[in-house]
Amino acid sequence: MTVHDTQLNKAVDWLAQSRRVAVLTGAGISAESGIPTFRDALTGLWERFEAADLATPRAFREDKALVWGWYEWRRMQVLSSEPNAGHRALVALSQRVEDCRLITQNVDDLHERAGSPDVVHLHGSLLHPRCFACGHPHVLPDGIPDEPEGGRSIQPPRCERCRGYVRPGVVWFGESLPTLAWSAAERAVRECDLFLSIGTSGQVFPAAGLHQIAAQQGKPIIVINPGELADGRSRELCLRGPAGEVLPALMARWSAIDP
Repeated sequence: MTVHDTQLNKAVDWLAQSRRVAVLTGAGISAESGIPTFRDALTGLWERFEAADLATPRAFREDKALVWGWYEWRRMQVLSSEPNAGHRALVALSQRVEDCRLITQNVDDLHERAGSPDVVHLHGSLLHPRCFACGHPHVLPDGIPDEPEGGRSIQPPRCERCRGYVRPGVVWFGESLPTLAWSAAERAVRECDLFLSIGTSGQVFPAAGLHQIAAQQGKPIIVINPGELADGRSRELCLRGPAGEVLPALMARWSAIDP
């Protein structure tokens, strides 16, 4: 980790002065729990495929079993992983400020399992599929799904309401973000005193627009990411390093200064 004491102290000062904090997390924080990012090359049974080719409504129409099988493989990875120190530090953060609203681009449930309530999922969730035809929610059985033996395809279940095929509950390429989730995210950023961007490149829109909203309104912004992302704004601070290291260090420094 390359965060200096002066940077941590400045970040703590901003946190201590804030009543309402909005947090946006991306794939980086989940990657620290062993979940591959969407840009990583697929492995095992899936290494001949491109993730982007499987993440569209058209792909599901053309081969429902293939697409459902891939998403069950992803769900298997998620349920086999555990929240990391970064997820847990965000829970601690929420307990120290008056209002902390957590927005994520991730489709896993690691924030919830760490203890964060009311997470806004901009890109949907692997844990909440719905009917492709009528949109009715579908409840998955408990437990971790098995990777298919001898092949990739798994036939999706049928909707209990209309008997249509159930699809993964994520946002695919070519689809809009959930209206309620996006409205809640925008409202959280506009009403916050401080914006945290964690484990995200800031390049994927419309989610990256939340960073722009905060900047345009002159909000202080803390970016936590291994790469250098801050653009030199006086109200933007970049803490370089993995979320699982930087966030606990930040919370520990805050506790040392203000027990």
